[in-house]
Amino acid sequence: MSDFTSRAKQRLVEELLAARNRRANKSQAPRPEAQPGRAKSSYGLDSIPGFRQMRLQKGAADMLKLENPFFQCHDGLAGATSSINGREVLNFASYNYLGLNGHPEVKAAAEAAVQRYGTSASASRLVAGERPIHRELEKALADLHGVEDAVVMVSGHATNVTTIGHIMGPRDLILYDSWIHNSAVQGAALSGARRLSFPHNDHEAAERILQDQRRRHERVLILLEGIYSMDGDLPNLAAFIDIKRRHDAILLVDEAHSVGVLGKSGRGIAEQCGIDPTDVDLWMGTLSKTLSACGGYIASRADFVEYLKYTAPGFVFSVGMSPPLAAAALASIQVMLREPERIARLQARGQLFLETARAAGLDVGTSEGFSVVPVITGNSVVATKLGQRLLERGINALPIIHPAVPEKSARLRFFLTSEHEEQQIRHAVAVTAEELARLQSEGGSVRELAIRLAMPKTPEP
Repeated sequence: MSDFTSRAKQRLVEELLAARNRRANKSQAPRPEAQPGRAKSSYGLDSIPGFRQMRLQKGAADMLKLENPFFQCHDGLAGATSSINGREVLNFASYNYLGLNGHPEVKAAAEAAVQRYGTSASASRLVAGERPIHRELEKALADLHGVEDAVVMVSGHATNVTTIGHIMGPRDLILYDSWIHNSAVQGAALSGARRLSFPHNDHEAAERILQDQRRRHERVLILLEGIYSMDGDLPNLAAFIDIKRRHDAILLVDEAHSVGVLGKSGRGIAEQCGIDPTDVDLWMGTLSKTLSACGGYIASRADFVEYLKYTAPGFVFSVGMSPPLAAAALASIQVMLREPERIARLQARGQLFLETARAAGLDVGTSEGFSVVPVITGNSVVATKLGQRLLERGINALPIIHPAVPEKSARLRFFLTSEHEEQQIRHAVAVTAEELARLQSEGGSVRELAIRLAMPKTPEP
């Protein structure tokens, strides 16, 4: 990294130190009261701490000549390869796990739905937006998970928010893995329930919390993921089922990244672990990954699904899912179940990436090599710079940086698909290892310090 002038260095460090001091002083000072005649700008958009923080970080990144890695515009279908600004790249940044987005049958199903229903349901399903394709999809999802019924909603994020926020209340406890998805955290906050996290994948810690806290709350909801989207690892589902039984709790498993990925037929973590799917109370999933559409769902008992359809705000007060999206998801399920070789190929490609990365000395954390493999850099600047250099060499993998993860856990995240070829994987790993070694050999600089100073500490779970 080339240095900039000493004066610029000093000015940037002073600005960032001053910003940190202002934050510290503000957190200790009493909250100011609005005063007549006070300038409106004091309470306008610029007063929002996160907005100010983002502007400061962007300014620092601009000075460091770090290109923004986000909102890259893909020119067409994003699969194992993609076109970004007219240039073909190896693509490890999409959730098209089984290559079903763009599959001829999936496209044909969506086109037929457009011809029959148009592009929108045009109303909440409760009043006038119900279409046959909705129920066909929900039955297919219920069958996929081995439960009685399912309800489909227009957003995966909103599915967790509205379901968790709706079924839990102030006298309840929500216990969740510290790496649970933001949608589950937001739903837990909306509910008003007490919220406690346990260390990632530590079922023994979850047990200890419930031993101490269970009697103080009416109901308990435990939140897990089938595959954790940041680390690519799995929970000990059998252990959590045992815990939920002994402590009379409800268990929700988010299968966003595990449907189509785990199990011989892609039915998720229950199939992978040989567990009766009815031992889990609520299966949550998304349609935007393996199932190549958009939306989310809850699969469970028929009577509980009916309850959600009549009462969950995110379903009752939302337009029904777009019919062509429902048709695309349904067709994706049908192709997936008919062609299990896609799942086997994905799992093999994931293992190849994991083993090759480890052999190259890359830190892949706790990933089990199914569909998500991180390369941990331990520094947000290095992660961003590494992603930039990989893109220059025709490999698209996005950085995950603070505050999405703790600074020491900054990483590039690689999403594998059944369509990646072995040579593409070996090439991507070799280039990643080469460029990371180059960055590490360049050593630390005031720039890293500046970015660190600009970032608030990640709160403990």
